[in-house]
Formats: sequence, structure tokens, C-alpha cells
Amino acid sequence: RRLAEAGGLSGDAALTREIKRMLADPRARRFAIEFGCQWLHLRDFDRNDDKNETLYPEFALLRESMYEEVVRFITDLIQNNGSVLDLINANHTFLNGALASHYGVESITGSRWRRVDGVNQFSRGGLLGMASVLALQSGASRTSPILRGNWVSETLLGERLPRPPLDVPVLPEIVPTGLTAREMIERHSSAPACAQCHERIDPYGFALEQFDAIGRRRPTDVNTSTRLLDGRSIEGFEGLKNYLSLDRRDAFIEQFCRKLLGYALGRSVQLSDRPLLESMSERLSKNDYRFHSVVEMIATSSQFRQIRGRFYGTDE
Repeated sequence: RRLAEAGGLSGDAALTREIKRMLADPRARRFAIEFGCQWLHLRDFDRNDDKNETLYPEFALLRESMYEEVVRFITDLIQNNGSVLDLINANHTFLNGALASHYGVESITGSRWRRVDGVNQFSRGGLLGMASVLALQSGASRTSPILRGNWVSETLLGERLPRPPLDVPVLPEIVPTGLTAREMIERHSSAPACAQCHERIDPYGFALEQFDAIGRRRPTDVNTSTRLLDGRSIEGFEGLKNYLSLDRRDAFIEQFCRKLLGYALGRSVQLSDRPLLESMSERLSKNDYRFHSVVEMIATSSQFRQIRGRFYGTDE
């Protein structure tokens, strides 16, 4: 309502001031949860109880910290007008002692949360290095390159995959003796009926195989080299981050804009919104991908200003 009043009654300068004031407010945390965590399918991750307690007894003690990391990261981006590209290629995150130890960052101790820079050296930074993402897109007892790859494809890039065949065999939860999770998936995905989807999503997941089912970096190196559907070869976490932030930047930005606009309007994005989405992407590219620039564009759009009955409980 305040945005509508500022934009409709006092002009765009007042709207800009109001946007900055509102986004700097501590209540931006709610925005981070309701938009960011919902888009990323991470909302209420702190209640997740999907892991095999025998194999991963520490998960129950860490899941709240894992969730808090992503909430604080997105809240900081919102409040401090960060770059949307930091969701992919940031070199910082937010840690307390427990999560830092899980990540191998031994210099951070205690319960206090703090921003930690230079985390790329620990294979962290951005969503792909967050334990909440890596754990949620894994099975109870093992990693799942399929789930992780599908999350990158659909959630970050907005790609639509065909439905899998009805008779697809269920993969075992425990990897058979003598195989790695990757080798098991590669055998499964070689079937002609399965290959169409798996050749698109599995390589993304293979690039993240250095992380185990609760997002911990494996102590010994595993094979994370992979060839993507477009023929590009990448290596591991850093290779995937670079690919998404450079080669697939436009697709990621378009997906971000689509999700943010849909959240702001409280409805599905329609074909008639296409010009606005294109303008949002262009505005971001011209403003160093800063978050506030695209929020301002939404707030000044006719779609946002003419939401019937949304703010005032009337169709007037």
C-alpha cells in the first residue's frame, strides 16, 4: 500500500525513497523468506527430517544453521542492494561456528553469525555452495546428481523438462557396492527412454558431486568433470558457477525476473507481461544487476499499480 501511495500520489522520486527505506528495514527478512526461499524451494528447511540419522547424525543439529545461512544471505542482498548475480557467483556467505566447521572454515567459532568473505577457497559462495541446497537436493542416504541437476535446470534457469516415462525404474537409496553415485546414474541414464532428460540435467549434478548428501565437502577428490548438453566441458563447483553466471546469465536473469514479478503481482506471469520482463532484464544489466533497480521498475509498472482490489479491498 505504501508503495502504491508513494508512486501514485507523490511521484517516482518519492517512490524511489520509499523503496530504499522499506528494503533497508529489518522486516526485509520476511521478504527473503517469502520470495527467496519459496522460489528456491527452501522454505521451512529448518524442519527437514529426510536424512538417514545413522549415516548423518549431525544433520539434525545443523539444519537450522543451514537454513539461516540462506535467509541471511538473501536478506543482505535485499537490504544492501546487492547484485542478483551474487546468488550464483558470490565470494561471501554468512556463518556461525557450527556451519563454518561443517564447511571447513576453522577460523570462525562460536554462535554469533557474521559475514565471511573469501569463501570460494572453501568451495562456497552463492547458492550452489550452500548446504541447504545441496542437502535438500539429495536422497536420505546418498547424493542425487539427478535432483541437483534438475534443480539447477528448472529453478535457476527456468527450463521445462518433459515428464519422465511411467515405467522408469526406481534407483536404490544405497549405492551398490563397487559403484559411485555418478556411475549408478550414468548406467540408469543410458536407457534411450531416459537419455532425453538426463543429458540435460545430470551434468549439472555431476559437477556438484564433490559435496556429500548434507553439503559437506568430501575429503577425497571425486570425478566432477562433465560435458553439458551444449558441448561445453566444465569442472566441478567453480566450473558450474562460471557457466551459469557467464554463458547462461541471460537465462538466469530472466528466470529471476519472472519469479520476482510473479511474487510482486500475486499471480502467474502472463504473455502480456513479456515487455515488462524484457525491460527488467535490461534495467538490471545497465545497473550492475543491483536488486533495488528491478524492484523500482516493478513498483512503477502499470501491472503493479493497477492490481484491482489488492491494496484497498475494492475494485476501484
